[in-house]
Amino acid sequence: MKKLLAALFTLTLFISCANSEKDTPATPPKDYTQENDKEITDYLTKNNLTATKSESGLYYIINEPGTGAQPTASSKVTVAYKGYFTNGNIFDQSNSSGITFPLSEVIKGWTEGIPYFKEGGSGILLIPSHLAYGSYSRPGIPAGSVLIFDVKLIKVN
Repeated sequence: MKKLLAALFTLTLFISCANSEKDTPATPPKDYTQENDKEITDYLTKNNLTATKSESGLYYIINEPGTGAQPTASSKVTVAYKGYFTNGNIFDQSNSSGITFPLSEVIKGWTEGIPYFKEGGSGILLIPSHLAYGSYSRPGIPAGSVLIFDVKLIKVN
């Protein structure tokens, strides 16, 4: 019985230590703000684009403001989009009929940026990593990535 209790105690201690190491990141997340801002401004210059920068650091270009309903950060919307990096490589794209989702359930750059448009509006969102996935990688999207989206707001649902 003593051996069983000792084994359980040792196992519990080991699991507890292992879990506490997983809960503590080895290094703090990297702040990509300055390098993302430079990457975005370089992209804008190279492509002869003029964008507006919000207080949060989101850059946006309104090609067509639209004439319909204007969403809020809590709206459900249908958007057609193409997502790519500053080097032009596409990482995601909808079809022309778009996808429907609540703006409260997407990256911060979309939650903030899509309400700049009304139904029928289109433009470009240039999203620094702190408004997307930060210093964490996602399948096909490296940590610290600037994400660019060509968007068309089809409908506020």
